[in-house]
Amino acid sequence: MSLMDTEKETIINESEQFAERIRDYAERLFDWLLSKAGSVLLAIIFLVVCFRLVKWLTKILKRTFDRSKLDESVAGFFLSAIRILLNCLVLITAATIMGFQMTSFITLLGTAGVAVGLALQGSLSNLAGGVLILILKPFKIGDYIIENSTKCEGTVVSIDIFYTKLVTADGKSVVIPNGAISNTSLINVSEQKIRRVDIEFSVGYDADLEKVKCIVTDTVKKIDGFLSDEPVDLYIEAYESSSIQMFVRFRVKNEKYFDAKWTAMWEIKSAFDANGIVIPYNKLDVNMNHKDIERLGVNESDKN
Repeated sequence: MSLMDTEKETIINESEQFAERIRDYAERLFDWLLSKAGSVLLAIIFLVVCFRLVKWLTKILKRTFDRSKLDESVAGFFLSAIRILLNCLVLITAATIMGFQMTSFITLLGTAGVAVGLALQGSLSNLAGGVLILILKPFKIGDYIIENSTKCEGTVVSIDIFYTKLVTADGKSVVIPNGAISNTSLINVSEQKIRRVDIEFSVGYDADLEKVKCIVTDTVKKIDGFLSDEPVDLYIEAYESSSIQMFVRFRVKNEKYFDAKWTAMWEIKSAFDANGIVIPYNKLDVNMNHKDIERLGVNESDKN
């Protein structure tokens, strides 16, 4: 017998052995199904009924959460968690009905859970962060926040289990992992109803400060959103080499902050121009003697 014939016979024998093992496994499975036919049928009926009950229960819980005015994101998280937990319990119970040993099954689930947990540490951190955000509510949908570690800022448009999405003022979408947000400080700009506008400006030393005070105060009081029951603070910040550095502070409704600040800066400059108040700026005077002019070849017409 040649070497090639020997290899063919070996392959045929291995294929026959593999087919025999498959038939043996199939026969065992068939015998097990026959012996467990009643249990399998009962488990299937149990699964169908219980899955419908879980669906019905989650609908009732959703209506209850809606009536309780619970935050939408928190209610969605709780409903998802309850539905997953109940479905897992239904599956475990069905496996018990079919005759599986729960001790071994739970041990297997625990081992698998540890392995999955080690592989998904970052995702689990984001999940935990999402839970903390939904429960503690450092911000909500619609708030304008600034995340200090990366300096990302924008309006919150969604709070998911793993990520929080922001939209910036120029229309960009920013997605931040919840683990990062829950482990760092952030600024919630929208939480308070009132916000202070700070505007810095400078005037010359020859300016009438009382006149400046009246102009700036009257200007900011006309700004849309200005709160008349809140004070207007105007003070000198520093005496610079060529100007007096000043600040004006006033309060507006939170939603009017940016419009009020931009309008106030525009109107203050216009009011200064109308009243002859100059905002100093750096100037450079260049003096040239007759020899410098001749060396540079500057014409008489250019000098004039």
